[in-house]
Amino acid sequence: MFRAIQISKTEQGQKVDFVDLNESGLMDGDVTIAVSHSSVNYKDGLAITGKAPIIRKFPLIPGIDLAGAVTKSSHAKWKPGDLVVLNGWGVGEQHNGGFAEMARVSGDWLVAVPKGWTASDAMAVGVAGFTAMLCVMALEEQGVKPADGEILVTGAAGGVGTVSIALLGKLGFKVAASTGRVEEAEFLKKLGATTIIDRNEFNGPVKPLAKPRWAGAIDSVGSVTLANVISQMNNDATVAACGLAQGMDLPTNVAPFILRGVKLIGVNSVTTPIPRREQAWARLSRDLDLRQLASLTTHVKLDDVPRIAAEIVAGKVRGRVVVDIA
Repeated sequence: MFRAIQISKTEQGQKVDFVDLNESGLMDGDVTIAVSHSSVNYKDGLAITGKAPIIRKFPLIPGIDLAGAVTKSSHAKWKPGDLVVLNGWGVGEQHNGGFAEMARVSGDWLVAVPKGWTASDAMAVGVAGFTAMLCVMALEEQGVKPADGEILVTGAAGGVGTVSIALLGKLGFKVAASTGRVEEAEFLKKLGATTIIDRNEFNGPVKPLAKPRWAGAIDSVGSVTLANVISQMNNDATVAACGLAQGMDLPTNVAPFILRGVKLIGVNSVTTPIPRREQAWARLSRDLDLRQLASLTTHVKLDDVPRIAAEIVAGKVRGRVVVDIA
């Protein structure tokens, strides 16, 4: 038997329960994992609160990432005792996810926890930190260098934002952090931000072209914020877009793209191919300071997840939240 959060659908909407299940409650897969840690992400918040139709199959165990030790495997790559991490692939959306003591998944979705790291470390990174690394790699691959100028990070106090700032700072970039929580200024500066900007600066009417300010940007907000960011990019600058906290719309125009050569790179962390995933996790193990990671991480228990889910959607959570399952 194992304990889990399970979401079911009723006539009144979604229902969240703590349940005890046996292995028949697991879904198809060739690897079974004793889950020791998960994390609460913005998408988890949307899924558990029902604020967006994240969950596609009911009943379902939510939790879009997990880490733990393999207990059973018929997959050639994995054996019992291997420490693995999983992000994306529809887990917590249409396949049972990480808010449970046990999971059964496809071995093709798994990556080894970096050498010298614990499962807790891997979930302090989680899908948000993994996405942040993919965004940094996207900027680098477009030739963005520290000497080019300041990098803007929107949603700076969130999971993607905090890890992005820590990574960029470690790599020598000057970072401007946009946040609606200016009281977090000192926290963000300790992570590596050099400038703090009120997010309302990006909420006004979108100009076709605004004064150029940024050599690159990582955006997890979308909508009007992203449109304003695009209008403020330097010539040949790059924006890595990975989120939609403000909305899915993008009220922009072609001027920044054809008059300044701005590049908008979409970052998809759900179905990232395994070689790219392994590259990102290798970079995280090299470029992310675990002590700094611990400073932006809060630990909670499985019982706390519904409360944290509501708080993260309300914008009341900073950094990363690890769920200690075991």
